[in-house]
Amino acid sequence: MPLTTLPPYEVIPPGASISPLVVASAHSGRDYTDRFLKQSRLSPAALRRSEDCFVEELLHSAPLYGAPLLHAHFPRAYCDANREPWELDPSMFRDALPDWCNTSSKKVQAGFGTIARLVGNGGPIYCHSLDFEEAERRIRECWYPYHAALLHLIEASVARHDLCILLDGHSMPRQGGRDSADFILGNAWGTSCAPEITAMVEKILTEHGYRVARNMPFAGGYVTRHYGRPRRGVHALQMEISRHLYMDERTLERHDGFPVVQQVLSRVMAELSGLAHHMARQT
Repeated sequence: MPLTTLPPYEVIPPGASISPLVVASAHSGRDYTDRFLKQSRLSPAALRRSEDCFVEELLHSAPLYGAPLLHAHFPRAYCDANREPWELDPSMFRDALPDWCNTSSKKVQAGFGTIARLVGNGGPIYCHSLDFEEAERRIRECWYPYHAALLHLIEASVARHDLCILLDGHSMPRQGGRDSADFILGNAWGTSCAPEITAMVEKILTEHGYRVARNMPFAGGYVTRHYGRPRRGVHALQMEISRHLYMDERTLERHDGFPVVQQVLSRVMAELSGLAHHMARQT
């Protein structure tokens, strides 16, 4: 478990050929600082259960297909970049929150705001209430830099190609029984990207024998809904990968399925890159 503070994010640039594709992972960060661990009542292993474990590694081949790969270093339990910047639960703080904070969203009520109160089934994160200054510091140092980097990549793609496809990668605990979905594609109920993008990714995954669902129960978080603007040439698709496909959900270790999923996602990104180029030529 790393205990040093890294930069809030990393961008792995594409090679010589630049595609209208951007790939991102907001929740796979695992830089747990000493300060955060001391604030938490949970063990490091329990905190890690909120991660989209290893998703940035599953997507590591994105630059081979001309796509920059952006991934956060900070953990989701520390600051959630797939929320609005100020979705905060007032019950977590000693002092009153500013009026401009969103204190009543469904995510806040469930305990999963920008600064989460809970870790999945692991219960409350903190031993004591926090100061608002703590939340403000995390959001300023983590959330804003991550989104500034993401916006820069999207705008650079639009400036170069008049188009950007954003693939926002996530992972999920196994949903239900053996017949549950292996992948869930979230396109905000058809509003965040062109239909051929979702259809192509679904086709590839089903050809490899995976069960694919759309929008239920994950239709797309803040990133998908905020950046997905098809009429402006920006298409965003959220992809949830069931963790049982590539890791042991109890030990949080990769298993033999890891390279298999990597290879499938490599094909997804290769074909998404090709589709992005095709769509750009049509604009």
